[in-house]
Amino acid sequence: MSNTSIKRSGELHAVTLTLNGRERTAHCETRELLSDFIRHALGATGTHVGCEHGVCGACTVHIDGVAARACLTLAVQAQGRRIDTVEGLATGEVPGDLQQAFARHHALQCGFCTAGILMSCADYLKRVPEPTEQQVREMLSGHICRCTGYTPIVAAVLDVAAERRHAKLREETAHA
Repeated sequence: MSNTSIKRSGELHAVTLTLNGRERTAHCETRELLSDFIRHALGATGTHVGCEHGVCGACTVHIDGVAARACLTLAVQAQGRRIDTVEGLATGEVPGDLQQAFARHHALQCGFCTAGILMSCADYLKRVPEPTEQQVREMLSGHICRCTGYTPIVAAVLDVAAERRHAKLREETAHA
């Protein structure tokens, strides 16, 4: 490999992506992590950085609709992609159903890990709309929370799954 193919530190790249439904452009170095880019260049501070090794899950975002660790992704890899953060779960000022359930079930304490957990839960419920308690616990094993224990989080996720299931049944009954 020639030295001309290696980017020097300090060289900036324009990255354009869709953040929570809005196209955004900012500049970053080749080595800048997506988590830092989202927080510092784009101002979406709900995404937190914990371990910077992909272990704790605090930095979880959706990349093209799939949960991913923003601390393991370079910002330049997000060029042209859709990135959704915890800020995108709300509709305007109204928290999303998962956020409301977390509040109802007291599934957050300090809140540091909550954004990443919410993003993983949102992705998981799209793929597994009727999870069991054990399945939710297994999904959450990719997150580290020091404050809540996991019981209230599991209860909140199961509550949302049940609410969505009932809403779907009501809709199907109304159209029958």
